[in-house]
Amino acid sequence: MKKLRLILGDQLNHDHSWFDKKSDTTLYIIAEMRQETDYVRHHIQKVVAFFLSMRNFAHYLKNNGHQVQYYKISDSNNTIELTALLSNLIEKEKITRFEYQLPDEYRLDVQLKDFCKTLKIESQSYDTEHFYTSRTELTAFFKGKKSLLMESFYREMRKKHNILTVGDLPLGGKWNFDHQNRNKYKEEVPIPFPLQFETDVSEIVKEIEEQNISTMGTINAKNFEWPTNRKQSLEVLNYFCEHLLEHFGTYQDALYTGHKYLFHSRISFAMNSKMIGPKEVIDTVINYFHANQETIELSQVEGFVRQILGWREYVRGIYWKEMPEYKSKNTLENTGKLPDYFWTGKTKMKCLQHALSQSLDTAYAHHIQRLMVIGNFTLLTQIHPNQVDAWYLGVYIDAIEWVELPNTRGMSQYADGGIMATKPYVSSGSYINKMSNYCSGCHYNVKEKLTDNACPFNSLYWHFLDEKKEHFTNNHRMAMMMSLLKKMEPSELAATKEKAISLMENIENL
Repeated sequence: MKKLRLILGDQLNHDHSWFDKKSDTTLYIIAEMRQETDYVRHHIQKVVAFFLSMRNFAHYLKNNGHQVQYYKISDSNNTIELTALLSNLIEKEKITRFEYQLPDEYRLDVQLKDFCKTLKIESQSYDTEHFYTSRTELTAFFKGKKSLLMESFYREMRKKHNILTVGDLPLGGKWNFDHQNRNKYKEEVPIPFPLQFETDVSEIVKEIEEQNISTMGTINAKNFEWPTNRKQSLEVLNYFCEHLLEHFGTYQDALYTGHKYLFHSRISFAMNSKMIGPKEVIDTVINYFHANQETIELSQVEGFVRQILGWREYVRGIYWKEMPEYKSKNTLENTGKLPDYFWTGKTKMKCLQHALSQSLDTAYAHHIQRLMVIGNFTLLTQIHPNQVDAWYLGVYIDAIEWVELPNTRGMSQYADGGIMATKPYVSSGSYINKMSNYCSGCHYNVKEKLTDNACPFNSLYWHFLDEKKEHFTNNHRMAMMMSLLKKMEPSELAATKEKAISLMENIENL
């Protein structure tokens, strides 16, 4: 009996039980696929990171006595589609049983299920052994409940897994320290230089170019910064504990031009490719906290745990609960087109220019840059969520559809009508000014609404609220803004809307 086991590019889990035993009759297949590089236009650093991480994982398996068939993107016998590659290998190697780990993307889940139905040999799927939760755990938790509130799910996860708890009560007497995690960074404490790796990826970049794979963004092929194996991933995690955790929570929402990463961990790619797992990440951080309580406050740690145990598991649960319909939701009926500067970063809006340029240069932006700068702008200018999804899915190194889609279409664009977010996350320029130093030196004036140099966010915000007010009539979290909108003088509202419409018609020139 000869067994073929498939490992996808985001299933690089060293600790999976598959690898507990070696077998001469088990063959692992890992492949760099055109179907994965081409279904959306990806950042060049994202493609390189996945390819190199996959190659490093294959090397690890081979060194540990496992049989591996690896296909590079440049191999002449590498087919465009995964199922064709599998079929060829099954026939060539006389495979009698096919196994795979459950994909985290819906399209791959359907593709592999359909493929197995065509096989004349046995097939079976296995859990990836990565997440705290199963695909359906969130659905079961919220059954019969009126809202899908992340906070209640997060607290249940804390209790279930005994994380920062004393019995069924939260350590420190509070479940959530979010109100202490919203500080603007004013250079009160120095930001440590981020841990980076100087990996030469010139050969992989050359292979990608020779295959005419369309990508976006830039790369320093001689000095690639991201972790692409388990050792490097653990180094990034430990560096976060030792140098960044102390101030992570305090400044996790801050926006600052002088530093790309602030106190963020930059482990999301390592986690989403499964080179490290959420449990070992949380355990490592909490153990470090307990050993260093004289310098690290609970609020810093809880803010980090909430991102992973709360938000990350919650987003995945929403994805599997709502797919495939979720991908086509457009409740606000937005139809606009992304302006060209989303691929160049060349805009006069300093906040948007900084967030876009950083994304294109590094394949990275933290959650507030993604939500309250870029996402805020695309929602206020009423861009079609399909366009926003495709850009977010392509540009960020950690973007895989299960995590990108709910965050973008749901949390950022409110296209799901409030399944995830209790209100649309929109603001005028005042929020960005409050949380950042972006507005200083900008071409536009954040305090103006109607003048030629007025911050575009200001008129766009009120125009959006008025245009979409029917969607927010019964939303208690929008009640104050709806009340302010009603109180606005008709002439002022008309002038504000006229200004916003002009901006949207000339969006390429902002």
